[in-house]
Amino acid sequence: MFLGEDLLAYLVLALGAAMAVGSVVALVRPPESPKEGELARAPLSRSVVMIAVGTIAALWALASLLSG
Repeated sequence: MFLGEDLLAYLVLALGAAMAVGSVVALVRPPESPKEGELARAPLSRSVVMIAVGTIAALWALASLLSG
């Protein structure tokens, strides 16, 4: 298979982890001085959902990679 048999699992792991970590960072460190038209802070409910979805995807991919 092109680029290995576990390519999809690696991609899901990378994208899920990036989604979770990026959302956490957006909540923890909002921009000091937002530009005009930008939010002062990331929306809490959307960020929590993205953290949960990203974490589930990353854990699922990690379990798939470790199980064989």
